[in-house]
Amino acid sequence: MYCVTIRAEIVKYAPYEEGLLNDDQHIRLILPGPVEVRREILDAQTHWMIGHRQAAFVDLYASIENQLKQAFFTQNQVLISTSSGTGLWEAASRNCVRDDKKVLHLVNGAFSDRWAKVSEANGKKVDVIEVEWGEAVHPEMVARQMESERYDAVAVVHNETSTGVLNPVKAIGEIVKTYDDTLFLVDCVSSFLGAELRIDDWGIDFALTSSQKAFALPPGLSFATLHPRVLDRAKQVPYRGYYFDLIELSKLGEKNNTPATPPISIMYAADQQLHDILNEGVERRWQRHLQMREIASDWAVEREFDLFAEEGFRSPTVTTISNTRGVDLKALADFMLNTKCYAMDTGYGKLKGETFRVAHMGDMTIETLRDFLHGIDEFLSRAA
Repeated sequence: MYCVTIRAEIVKYAPYEEGLLNDDQHIRLILPGPVEVRREILDAQTHWMIGHRQAAFVDLYASIENQLKQAFFTQNQVLISTSSGTGLWEAASRNCVRDDKKVLHLVNGAFSDRWAKVSEANGKKVDVIEVEWGEAVHPEMVARQMESERYDAVAVVHNETSTGVLNPVKAIGEIVKTYDDTLFLVDCVSSFLGAELRIDDWGIDFALTSSQKAFALPPGLSFATLHPRVLDRAKQVPYRGYYFDLIELSKLGEKNNTPATPPISIMYAADQQLHDILNEGVERRWQRHLQMREIASDWAVEREFDLFAEEGFRSPTVTTISNTRGVDLKALADFMLNTKCYAMDTGYGKLKGETFRVAHMGDMTIETLRDFLHGIDEFLSRAA
């Protein structure tokens, strides 16, 4: 295995350009998103184009939604949105919180903090429970806060990608469901199809995710489960916007369609990927991610790195490793890119350089993970 290093700026951004790289030499993504996408899924995007008001599209939408319901473990409607998960943050904040009420955001990293800011940007009244990065938000914290204040919604990021923390959503949901008028909103962008998630059993009213994480699709699609309680609430919000009006999205979704033009090619890929995921088995997929977490965690500890996330709440999809050995992470990333054909992470936001994240999500195999970690070992031995 080798990477072409001449004219590296071209190689990095056009790895499939004829004469530069082939499938065995392309830059493989070990990133927390976008993730590596299998050739079969990329090829599924080459179907002939159809019109989104044709019967063929209705069939495609219905096929995707039916499979998504199985993957989410829900009987609720599932919406398909032409946006990133960030768009559905805005949909949740705007549609689920009345102007004279409050939303409680649970913040323990960059993305949960950003969602709280999205709520504020939409004019919502926001309270925050905030803990140190690397720690989980525990249900007793939520219980104490909700005893003193009433909220229209509680919003939590299931898997905080910036820190590698998996929040105890099931236990938090047990608290929230004791308040009849409070909706439970969950970002499962980097946990869906990589960590246990049972929408109906856990009492989640609105769960949002996107395509480029453990789903292992190209970016461009997001998905949301929609409990009827959410639509009842949205009807009480007079200014829901236009593009992310959940009532309009639901109305067209019931007809297996979308209000605006969707990315049909990626939807073909989603249909194929869901078929493959359900054949693998969602619970078996969860188990594979847990195995990869243990491999990455054991590797880090054996190399005398610390694990950044709180013990007992570590993500099955991304392991955040504290750079306790003072490794030159830029040099490591360059080595992995130029000699091993792997693109890797060197920490997110204020943790950049202090941590690095090993993403093990989507269709990654245990063999690929071991090969990636072996590459880091080679760099460490050379640097010693």
